[in-house]
Amino acid sequence: MLRLLYPQGIPTGIWPIDPTVAFQAGMIGGLKQIGGEIVMTISDGVSIQPYGIIDDMRDKAFQKPSVDESVIVPAVADSHGKTLVDVMGLLKYPSVVVSSFIADVDVILNPVNGAITIPAGTSLNYDSNLDGVFDAVKVVCSYIRNVPDIPGDDTTMASGKMTVWFTRGEYATDQYDTTVAYPLNCTLYCGLDGRFTSKPNGPGIGMCTGMPSSLLNMLQFMWF
Repeated sequence: MLRLLYPQGIPTGIWPIDPTVAFQAGMIGGLKQIGGEIVMTISDGVSIQPYGIIDDMRDKAFQKPSVDESVIVPAVADSHGKTLVDVMGLLKYPSVVVSSFIADVDVILNPVNGAITIPAGTSLNYDSNLDGVFDAVKVVCSYIRNVPDIPGDDTTMASGKMTVWFTRGEYATDQYDTTVAYPLNCTLYCGLDGRFTSKPNGPGIGMCTGMPSSLLNMLQFMWF
């Protein structure tokens, strides 16, 4: 998803599309030559330089991020304050993209149903009833998920062209790397998968003006 907050100018829609790629609005596009034709494809930040922000979709399923989601799993502790046996909790959503998952506690993820297993020997870190004794494990995690009940779409079918915003402006997107933090005013880059990231990769393309949160899973940014 791409939200236009304070865009300048108008987008371009003159480029034919790389037939081999799928993309979602809010990802980053770049130019590539296939045979004798120049097409718009997904930028990887380095070999395919970022050109602009995609405002079209061609994919089989929608994807959305979940940021700083808390999962509290009750557990029984041993004499050292660690879990006696494996305990399991559930994320809010199933269909997790494995490469996007990160947590502050070591867990085993089942990406299909969104279950997380906390291995025996994990330190309890949460007091659920406020009695001064840890009785649960709190896991804070972020990830990208496929939305199974919303089918994908191809908004480029009629025109065969991709709409791309390339002018300076302020935007918001849910297409970003969930495994890194986004401090206010940090430089943004294009990740290898065409999503925004704060991890250096190629030239800086923007600045974070609003961090993703558990309440609003959108990255707000100024495009350079």
